[in-house]
Amino acid sequence: MPELARHIASVPASGIRRVFEAAHHLPDVIMLAIGEPDAEPAPHIAAAAMRAWADGFTDYTPNGGVLEFREAVVDKLSRVNGIDVGVDQVWSTIGATQALYQAQGLVLDPADEILVPDPGYTTFTMAARMHSAVPVRYGLKAESGFLPQIADLEALVTPRTRALLVNSPSNPLGVVFPEQTLRDVLAFAARHDLWVISDEVYEYFAHGAPHVSIASLDRDDRVLSVFSLSKTYAMTGIRAGYLVTPPGFGDELRRVQEGSISCINAPAQYAAVAALTGPQDAVTDAAAHYRDNVARATALLRERGIRHYEPQGAFYLWIDVSHASGGDVQAWAERFVTEQRVAVAPGSAFGPSGEGWIRVCAASPTSDLLEGLSRLPSVV
Repeated sequence: MPELARHIASVPASGIRRVFEAAHHLPDVIMLAIGEPDAEPAPHIAAAAMRAWADGFTDYTPNGGVLEFREAVVDKLSRVNGIDVGVDQVWSTIGATQALYQAQGLVLDPADEILVPDPGYTTFTMAARMHSAVPVRYGLKAESGFLPQIADLEALVTPRTRALLVNSPSNPLGVVFPEQTLRDVLAFAARHDLWVISDEVYEYFAHGAPHVSIASLDRDDRVLSVFSLSKTYAMTGIRAGYLVTPPGFGDELRRVQEGSISCINAPAQYAAVAALTGPQDAVTDAAAHYRDNVARATALLRERGIRHYEPQGAFYLWIDVSHASGGDVQAWAERFVTEQRVAVAPGSAFGPSGEGWIRVCAASPTSDLLEGLSRLPSVV
């Protein structure tokens, strides 16, 4: 048979999914491995989706999405993010995953390089490889507060570097980048004429520091921003997100959307409109629940003497298990789910610097979270 395209072999597998899939073959597993809120969409969101089905809104929509969705995003970006854009700069996507893929496809040619965080979410590198581009990892280190260091970025730039990806609040670390850090990143990008792709999926869950959208600081149209409704509104399976571009890319986006997805499903778009324009009580309640979970979890970890990072945002815990993992945290996590019935994400899935660490989802039922953490191996 013919061979697959060469770049497919370079797309890394997800170490998170290996644990997740192993867990589904076992009984009574506490699931802390994936970023799944322990809530249902608010009733008005579900009602909007059901109404769209009942009213026959099931046809193709414009490539960028229905006007109501895009206008709701324009209003939200102005109110919440300090970003003023036109409707033609907003493109509905199949969650943030497709938005990240689309953004990289817009700016990267084969063999181009994109600077991605380490540790950083798995799809950052996967999307680059799927475009035959080269992800180059920049380290986020504990000694510098897990913030990007401009000197480190400068050392990685080559003639092939075309873009830089930033993620705040970050997955898996929960770091929230200060405004000055974002300004420094923009100045670095300007010096080297780089695109900046900003993943802001956890924008509503910044609690230790205010979230700042880097596009609100951009003065030379180099930022592409990625947002999602999945985590904010407990809509992970509905698959609604959006990509925000600089002005002037309408014709290009229309072509690439048509050639990749045509459009996202119509009922999901009307659910998104309801989420963005309706009551926000559920979001406020969820944020408070996650903050409380993080506080209880970190108190337990401190009590047990287990090293961890105190997150400022998102809803994850970054926990050091190097005292038990033996230099292979992926294998340890797979044993842990089998032996202790607790599924956690191995830190190495997020990059080489994650070796010896795990990511735990704190958007879980409190009792599950605390019980799962109680089963972690003690520090000798």
